[in-house]
Amino acid sequence: MAVVLGTAGHIDHGKTSLVRALTGMDCDRLDEEKRRGITIELGFAWLDLPGGERLGIVDVPGHERFVKNMVAGAAGVDFVMLVIAADEGVMPQTREHLEICSLLGINSGFVALTKIDMVDPEWLALVEEDIRRFLEGTFLESAPLFPVSSATGLGLDALRAHILQNAAAQPARRRSDIFRLPVDRVFSMKGHGTVITGTVISGALNSGAEICFMPPALPGRARGMQRHGTSVDKVSAGQRCAVNVQGLDVPEIERGFVLARPGELFPSKRWLLRLTCLASAPRPLRQRAEIHFHHGARECAARVVFWARDRLTPGETALAEVRFAEEMVGIFGDHCVLRACAPLRTVAGGVLISPLPPELRRKDPELPDKLRLLEQLPSLSDHAATTGGRQRDESRAALIGAVLALRGAGGASRAQLKALTGLGASALDAGLSLLSGKGEALCWDKENHCWISKAAFDRLLAGALARAAELHCKEPLKPAFSRNALLAAWSKNLPPRLIQKVLDAAVKAGRLAVAGEGLRLPGHTVTLAADQAGLRQKLLEAHQRAGLTPPNARDLLEELGCTVKEAAPVLRLLCEQGALVKVKDGLYYDAATLGAILEQVRQWFGSHENLDVGGLKEILGLSRKYLIALLEYMDNERITVRVGDQRRFRGR
Repeated sequence: MAVVLGTAGHIDHGKTSLVRALTGMDCDRLDEEKRRGITIELGFAWLDLPGGERLGIVDVPGHERFVKNMVAGAAGVDFVMLVIAADEGVMPQTREHLEICSLLGINSGFVALTKIDMVDPEWLALVEEDIRRFLEGTFLESAPLFPVSSATGLGLDALRAHILQNAAAQPARRRSDIFRLPVDRVFSMKGHGTVITGTVISGALNSGAEICFMPPALPGRARGMQRHGTSVDKVSAGQRCAVNVQGLDVPEIERGFVLARPGELFPSKRWLLRLTCLASAPRPLRQRAEIHFHHGARECAARVVFWARDRLTPGETALAEVRFAEEMVGIFGDHCVLRACAPLRTVAGGVLISPLPPELRRKDPELPDKLRLLEQLPSLSDHAATTGGRQRDESRAALIGAVLALRGAGGASRAQLKALTGLGASALDAGLSLLSGKGEALCWDKENHCWISKAAFDRLLAGALARAAELHCKEPLKPAFSRNALLAAWSKNLPPRLIQKVLDAAVKAGRLAVAGEGLRLPGHTVTLAADQAGLRQKLLEAHQRAGLTPPNARDLLEELGCTVKEAAPVLRLLCEQGALVKVKDGLYYDAATLGAILEQVRQWFGSHENLDVGGLKEILGLSRKYLIALLEYMDNERITVRVGDQRRFRGR
């Protein structure tokens, strides 16, 4: 199993010198670092482990100005070596680095007490006692402490032996199988082009695979990969590596981008976190506070919003929304760090609850239920990870079900569910299968593996039926409505396939009926009021009497003492029933009369190749007003096709 050791500690406490003494590698690679004698950028080294594996070591800067670089390096660390100099003891960045490690979920490590050659035994004993008091209540409270000197080599053998032993004993971390490598360095190498480095925090990647850098989704290919200077065909979680990127130049890639496979991560400008304000924070974290947000190797300006409070006091934990200035990518369970803007220091940390959160509005009556469900997600995830057998499957299904419930009508694809639950592919599929079998979720798009909760689907179905009832009430003379008319109110921004699934389910259940190309409620029948029935008969008889020269609709309505608004639904009903045919606006033909006209036209084409206005006049003897309207109607109905001033028969 690949693991990574990270250093932590105050500036000038000897972190880089200790790594050099342990590995023979100098992590300070920049001229400025060598000239100033301080670490600015992340440094990397390794130790060979029994069995051929190599332990990656990340050396972080200790200066307060470079804490953001320290956070970037600590993001993929499995256990930590807290370095404290014997001549100075616990210092400000000692405290902050230890807090950052805790906030990032690191819970294993030890202490290296350096520069022991520079102090006498009595002072050393006092420093050790002070360190033990400092570590009380932290994850290093019972950790071993190793007095060492990088200059003389004293204590290095014991420290090295412990590092190797501790690396072998590290438990397997809970990791998603989504491949992610936060970029902490990007440069150009002669003969290779663009190269990036980082620690793989989850998943695996093969050489030659299609890749992308998120959040901008820049596409590329992993042309080659190395681990500790050795070319490899595959890298996986817990390994430090370098990737030779094909298709992108150095300026296009930034530190903090996440190397991933296409389609597995989803950018967002909002995250929901389980946020904890450090007990050592100087003041509460206030509503809408501006902060520096650190996740993986990325730093981003952000603002914190609370839903059930207006501040988070030191030592408290609560649900919070973080709104970013730029898009971020993450998955459920990720750890992050918040630093105050003034003074610049670490004040809080959080665990990512939803990287694609539901819309939360204070006036939403369902807000308390949504917040309660969000609060339950971490415990559901923990239960799914710690139980076994059938109980584990039930816990996974409960986690997926809660996420789908929060997604509402939009549902989620399988890829989104992996990011929203942190579950691996096989665990996710087992949970979805269980939910589907219990009728609590359904796949509405098998090709793209899209899912929705049954409750949300039923709400969509109810919305479709309510819309149908509303339309029938609004236009009772319409026997059915087009699907587009039916969708207008309840299906905004929903995928077409989901809409079709809802309508198909309504028809299958007998709750909607197909009527021609439209849909209606099964119990709906067109019933005319007495005055409408009389108007229908008058309109029909007037057009039947008129024969080849039907009246202008407006003139006829004036004669009948009826308004356009009153007559419109009756005329539409006559057309839908097939009694009248609308040739153009304001001109309707009795269906039988129009049928006879079209039959005469067909007979004409039996002995003629073309038809024009004169030819139609020869057939019908009508004025140009009717002839033009009939010719255009036949063109629109694809009975004829216009070529210049002539019409040719299409054969319909």
